[in-house]
Amino acid sequence: MEIVGRVPSEPGHAPPRGPAVGEGAWRFTAPALESSVPQARHAVRDLLAHQGVCGHGDLVPNLLLIVSELVTNAVRHAALLSPQIAVEVSIGRGWVRIAVEDNHPYRPRPLELEADQGRTGGRGLLLVRAIAEESGGTYDVDHTASGGKAVWAALPLTPAAPGPVSGSVSGPVPGGPLTSLRPPRSAPGSPAGPRPARS
Repeated sequence: MEIVGRVPSEPGHAPPRGPAVGEGAWRFTAPALESSVPQARHAVRDLLAHQGVCGHGDLVPNLLLIVSELVTNAVRHAALLSPQIAVEVSIGRGWVRIAVEDNHPYRPRPLELEADQGRTGGRGLLLVRAIAEESGGTYDVDHTASGGKAVWAALPLTPAAPGPVSGSVSGPVPGGPLTSLRPPRSAPGSPAGPRPARS
């Protein structure tokens, strides 16, 4: 597993005050094999540490759990049509986004439905959803230009304020298929976030 590239921050944006966090996007590719799950988790852990992402107490463990669940899901359910998967880590001003792309067109239903209590599997994406909502983040599935999908979750670098779960990060909301590296979507009334350069 290797870093394919780095997308620098948009020129003219000053880094946030406080601990420096390197903004940008990094993409890893791996075969759709069970052994790729710990490899992806370790690569993301090392990248987050190298970029200075520490956030609140649960941020990094939550991000690593999301990586594990999304890669496991891609390996178990998409490997037949997608022998290769991609993991993308995007760090923006105030958020971190983890996305896993595969070439299987099927949209996973657990993002929309509750788990069947009689089944032993199928709870990984429910866990991703719960972590995102509890953290004040967001999650979704985007279709890619190649006909596959990118399942992603974005968590804020600072903990969510106590109170009702909003289901979205404050400020720019990251999103979009990995293949296009399109700029993050902005929440209503918020300024545009960091825009990845075209690769």
